[in-house]
Parts: sequence; structure tokens; C-alpha cells
Amino acid sequence: MDSYLIQVNGHGDHAPVLDVNLKNTGNTISPGKVKGRKPRWAVRASEMSKKTFNPIRAIVDSMKVEPNPKKAMISLSLGDPTVFGNLPTNDEVTRAVKEVLDSGQYNGYAPSVGYQSCREAVAAYYNCPEAPLKAQDVILTSGCSQAIELALAVLANPGQNILVPRPGFSLYKTLALSLGIEVKLYNLLPEKAWEIDLEHLESLVDEKTACLIVNNPSNPCGSVFSKSHLQEILAVASRQCVPILADEIYGDMVFADCKYEPIATLSTNVPVLSCGGLAKRWLVPGWRMGWILIHDRRDIFGNEIRDGLLRLSQRILGPCTIVQGALERILHRTPPEFYHNTLSILKSNADLCYAALSAIPGLQPVRPAGAMYLMVEIEMEHFPEFENDVEFTERLISEQSVFCLPATCFEYPNFFRIVTTVPEEMILEACSRIQEFCEMHYQGAEGAQDLECDK
Repeated sequence: MDSYLIQVNGHGDHAPVLDVNLKNTGNTISPGKVKGRKPRWAVRASEMSKKTFNPIRAIVDSMKVEPNPKKAMISLSLGDPTVFGNLPTNDEVTRAVKEVLDSGQYNGYAPSVGYQSCREAVAAYYNCPEAPLKAQDVILTSGCSQAIELALAVLANPGQNILVPRPGFSLYKTLALSLGIEVKLYNLLPEKAWEIDLEHLESLVDEKTACLIVNNPSNPCGSVFSKSHLQEILAVASRQCVPILADEIYGDMVFADCKYEPIATLSTNVPVLSCGGLAKRWLVPGWRMGWILIHDRRDIFGNEIRDGLLRLSQRILGPCTIVQGALERILHRTPPEFYHNTLSILKSNADLCYAALSAIPGLQPVRPAGAMYLMVEIEMEHFPEFENDVEFTERLISEQSVFCLPATCFEYPNFFRIVTTVPEEMILEACSRIQEFCEMHYQGAEGAQDLECDK
């Protein structure tokens, strides 16, 4: 009987391959001996896995608190609009998927960057004279998170750095550090409705800066940048020759008194990779359909970035084909009133929450202009028994069974974030409990000084 001697051979730039040689050993199968190696188990986690760190999970998982058993838990922490069932997607959206599923035509593999017809549908939906798009400018991804990961991976090498907003979505840092990319945090200004501190931003740029991340509308702030502010951001990027990764997953989710401007529509020379998807505007985050829109009118990215995105997309062979097949119908059949109704609920909840929290001594909410979030400053000097926002939110859970995310998760201590997608009655009840909590622990200037002396 023939046995197989398997050797690992590597040549030049190619990865090692298994070279199978036949060796006649009679009636038994015996592998060839590997000289100088004593077999032993040595399975270790990769360096990439060790560098992967999610600050939200690290902070939340360390909060060892039990809610008040006398009060039903109200969670205002999870950015998933589907949790409570009060914001279902539109019937046309689900009907589109059912039709595709019944057709049986989308059960196989698609090209890793997505079906051509689906890329054409996305390009047509977002195309405009200020920022023209064709199918080759669209990469379909498994959710906006993968779009961000691919954009980071194609723009930055290990040892380079990226510019990330503070406060900002924690995934940027999680992905960058796992790829060996340094993160530099630029400040947002709560007193200016979370506009970027442009002077601070520009001071961070150096020869190793690979890209600038701009998140608009913002998670966690709920802010929406004006046209003039976006032009100022582009001016910095243009002066420093830094491309922009635009996280625009909340694009068009802005309230009526505000206008959303995709940053690429204002750019004359700065190349932009815009990341978006179905998750939030269409209220289907679990469907995992995202995209990268490549805006490069001066051909600064050239073929290299496009080819790089193609190669990176081949690592997982593209997003769900069923949702791809439904994409054109979802984009074009969803009635305008669906978007309007969603925004009406979000704005109503945001207004209720902002008004209620503004009346509570010791809290300073920042009024949002879109998305699904509201940030609240804790005047820590009036709550001296708490060391920080993490302790504050822990006690809020244990005493009032209200879970808000401490903004330390977003690199911005002494704030907390509220998600505004919960039903109205839950928003009102949560705000009432937060008021009760603050009234119990609030110390005026004299009381706070006395407590500090006691310590």
C-alpha cells in the first residue's frame, strides 16, 4: 500500500504549499519522520486576536451590577432599532426579500464585490451630479462594519495612523489596533453641537497619517454637520493630502430642521471612501448589507485602491446573496412616508428626552439633530460620591434599572449616551427614574465641598 509523505515547501513570494510524495512502505501507512522536531501541542491565539479589543464590551462586561428587582429593566444602551418592535421595517422591504427567496435565483455564490446589477442599483440610488457614481465605484459588503474594515485595511499599513473622532464609535479603534494601525483621537466640541475641533485635528497629522475618519451623522452624538463645517473639514484634508473614510451609515437620518450633506458631494479633490448600508435607515441591522462608495474624481486612489478593495473583498466572498437580490427593490420601492415616520418617532423621542433631562440639576444633555442617540454630560462635581461616568451608570442600573452607556466607551468620560429608539412611554419612564436618581445623589456646591472634606 502507498503512504503519503507530506512536506511543506515555500518558494519566493508564494505561501507554503503541501507537497505530497508517495512512499512505498509495504502493508502499513507510516508518515515520514520530520528530523529535529519533537511533536508537542503548542496552540496559541494569534497576535491579531490579542490586539483585538472592544472597549464597550470590556467596560460593560466589567459592570458587575444587578438591576433593582422592584423595577423593570429599561435598556437605553443598544444601538439596535429593532429591539422593542416599535420600529419595524416597511412591508415593501420584507416583501422584496420574500420574492427573491421564492425565486430560488440567489442561492449561490456572487462575485466577492457583489452582483453587477446590485452594484448598479446602489450606484444609481446615490448618484448625483456633484458626486457621480457607476457600478465599478460600489463594493458590496457584509454590513457597514465590514465596509469600514475593508476601507481601513486598504488605506493603512501597520505602523501608520488614522484620525478618529472623540467621542466616536468604538469599532474604529477595535479594527485599527487589530491591524497594527495607530489611532489618534481628535476632539469634538459639545458646546458647538459636536463640531470638530479643526485646529486640534490638523495638529495630529504627520507623515504616517493614512486617513481621516468622519462620522456624520454621528454615533454616539446624534450630531449632523453643516455644509460649511464639512467644507472646513475638507479644507484640512486637502491641505494635508489625507483621504477621508466617511462613515455615513446614518445618512439621511436627520431631523426636519436640518440637512444632510454627503461629504463627497462637497469635495473637489479629496478622495473619499463612503461607508453605508441598509442597517439603520431601513431598520434591518441583522441583514448585514453594506457598501463602500468610491469617490475619486481626481484619480488619486487610481487603480491601486480599487484593486486592493477587490482583493480584500475576496477574503469572505461577499455579503448575503438573498439581500443582494432584493436590494434594487428595497431602494426603489420603499415609500417616502416610511422614512418620514421613522424620523418623526426619533425626533419626538429625542425632544422628549432632551426636555426632561435638561430640567434635571447636574445633567447637561446636548440636543441631537439626527441619528438615534443623545449625549448627556454629568456635572461630576455635583455627584461627588461617584468617581466617574462608569460608577454613575452602574448605580443608575442597580437603583433604577435604567441602563445607559457610559461615554468612557467612546473615549469621552463623564458623559453617557442614550438610545432614542425605545417606545415613548419607556423614554418618559426612564427619564423620570433618572430624575429620581439624580435628586437623590445631587449635591450643591456646599454639600459637595462637605463630602470632599469628609473623604
